[in-house]
Amino acid sequence: MAPVDPHSYTDSTHPLTNHIALTFYFDFPSSTIFTSTLISLPAPHSGPFTLDTRSLSISSVLDPTTHKPLPFTLAAAIDPILGQYVTITLSNQSQVLILSKTATSSSALQWLSPPQTFNKSFPFVYTQCQSIHARSIFPCQDTPAARVRYTAKLNVPLHLSAVMAAKHVERKDPVAGESLGACEDSVWCEEGRVVEEFVMEQPVPPYLFAFAVGELGFREVGPRTRVYAEAVPNILDAASKEFAGTEEMIRVGERLFGPYDWERFDLLVLPPSFPYGGMENPRMVFLTPTVIKGDATGAQVVAHELAHSWTGNLITNKTNDHFWLNEGFTTYAERRIVEAVQGEDRAALNIGIGWRGLVEEMDRFKDNMEFTKLKTNQEGVDPDDIYSQVPYEKGFQFLWRIERQIGRPAFDVFLKKYIATFKFQSIDTDTFIDFLKANIPGIEEQIDLELWVEGTGIPPDAMEPVSNIYSKIVSLANEFQLGRMPKEDEVADWHGQEWELYLENLPKSVEASQVSALDARYRLSESKDYEVKVAFLQLAISSRCRDYYYEVEKTLKEVGRMKYLRPLYTALVQGTGKEEEKTFAKRVFSEACDCYHPIARGVVEAILAKFS
Repeated sequence: MAPVDPHSYTDSTHPLTNHIALTFYFDFPSSTIFTSTLISLPAPHSGPFTLDTRSLSISSVLDPTTHKPLPFTLAAAIDPILGQYVTITLSNQSQVLILSKTATSSSALQWLSPPQTFNKSFPFVYTQCQSIHARSIFPCQDTPAARVRYTAKLNVPLHLSAVMAAKHVERKDPVAGESLGACEDSVWCEEGRVVEEFVMEQPVPPYLFAFAVGELGFREVGPRTRVYAEAVPNILDAASKEFAGTEEMIRVGERLFGPYDWERFDLLVLPPSFPYGGMENPRMVFLTPTVIKGDATGAQVVAHELAHSWTGNLITNKTNDHFWLNEGFTTYAERRIVEAVQGEDRAALNIGIGWRGLVEEMDRFKDNMEFTKLKTNQEGVDPDDIYSQVPYEKGFQFLWRIERQIGRPAFDVFLKKYIATFKFQSIDTDTFIDFLKANIPGIEEQIDLELWVEGTGIPPDAMEPVSNIYSKIVSLANEFQLGRMPKEDEVADWHGQEWELYLENLPKSVEASQVSALDARYRLSESKDYEVKVAFLQLAISSRCRDYYYEVEKTLKEVGRMKYLRPLYTALVQGTGKEEEKTFAKRVFSEACDCYHPIARGVVEAILAKFS
């Protein structure tokens, strides 16, 4: 076997899937999905054909034309990162039909009981497939090297509705025979069920497969954008207000990067357990409710996910070793959109917060600097364990360095050409570097490309942002060490990002009395902006200011976004003499973990295990 990807069993000698037809029967009482997966190959294939699976029960593999069983074997060993491979023996076939069932422990799925939802009335289920979790929903070549078109029929209870990162075709009554064997016709067509049908006409990597099922409502916010959420008026109203400027951002993106090729750009605000800020699923971006801040700054997360429509979704990293091609480009593109829509100062704050994050990641990976490179080697490594700001912020810095070297007008021309050349392809770092050298002759003599791509740490020609607001905030943070708190008139016009940058630049540990005094004046522990609240609580933990542990516990129990869980749990358990904090962290996790998505749960378990 010659894998094409360190995180997949996909064999380089096997053809790559080009279409998948899926049918799903959602059984909420058992938290499982009964699935039929019809895989199509570009040409008939004979011999072994290997697919990725994780925690799937496969009942049969069939030739869809003759309905005869095809020989298959499921690997006896279960790899803790990759799962199990299934090998099917084909005889001049270009299609294969697999019948399977998800496990309640599926790493991509979170099933929420009614009490865990906003409305408390109906159950909810949603997916998170990045990086390698699509295989826990259906068997597939779960690598971004494989781009597929798909159709999907979702059979759900009549009182619920489904959304998907695909075009909605229709909502209709179930019809006998259309489940392709996922379940019996009598079950598929039983009373009180409805089928939602979708089609994805553009080829996408499997990690961009996404759906959600629940009691959903929506608001129109633009000619190609609806905001969906649970049917709770105040959430829908707040979200539609926060993201009212989405159409303007799409137009800016088109001006900068070329046509928007996905037709619609809808947004789904998920329950608080969603583990990421946003997920760039095409046509239907998934968002955490923590981005609804009430001042439209949450739209910066939307700008990031929108930018992925060009860099990440249109051009994709071939494997996770090249993740910076997705995230570095998208962070650069996001900041260009933010600069155009919200101004240079706002973009500079964004860059400044990112710079602090990058510096902190260097400390996090000081014992394993491999993961401070742009082009990494993740063989034998779970991508969820080493997820960090490095591909985002070091990748951004690399592209910003090229822009400074050749000038923005020339870089804009280069960027548009890059996107037009590689759209709907999955590429690696070498392909990008070759394209860079070919289109900007002599760039390798002006910038040390090898140091940027292969080197560890932060290159010396990376740059902190330069702006008056950024310098003022950093200066005020430095003065805090000398006991000077910012005055009210100095922070009167600050929003969440200003406070976040201020807190990020404070020393990691100060006197507990200083922490209390800062909060007494500015109520940061009560901020509705979780970026501010969590940055303050980290400071409180590292300063052993135990007065705020009740607020830490409350935060860890009300949100499941890993951006907040990871630093708070780490601050509690990292370091010496922390037995009381470790006991506290383990208790809170044991009480909160049922509300975390499986990906987030695994990340926190790894943190607790590392420092126990």
